[in-house]
This record gives sequence, C-alpha cells and structure tokens, in this order.
Amino acid sequence: MAANWYGYDFMVGDIIRHSGITTDPDRREREHKARWPGGRLVVVRRGMTEAQARQWEASKKKTITPKR
Repeated sequence: MAANWYGYDFMVGDIIRHSGITTDPDRREREHKARWPGGRLVVVRRGMTEAQARQWEASKKKTITPKR
C-alpha cells in the first residue's frame, strides 16, 4: 500500500482558500494559482495512503472560497 498522498491547504496571505489531498503537490499548486494568483500550497500532512488521505479530507472543515 503506497503512502504517497498529501493533505494540503492553499493559502492566500494568511487565509486558507482551499484544503484538499493530492499525490502531486506541485501540480495542484499550479492549478490553484490559476484561480488565486499569489497563493501558495502548504503541505500539512504527508505519507498517507489514499484511504487515510480521504478520511483526513472528509474530516476537514470545508473552506472553499466561492467563485466571483
């Protein structure tokens, strides 16, 4: 069982705009920067299996900023 999943927060300034999981933090950062230029991805959990990552994601309070 590969433990190559990451939990992350995408921050703009000190505000979390999105939280999620990925196996490729660099790609996800590029994707989120298209919506929130100037933001940064902060890895908050690493070394999780997919099941652990999905459980972590489900436990997070959803903080997605609506599109304008």
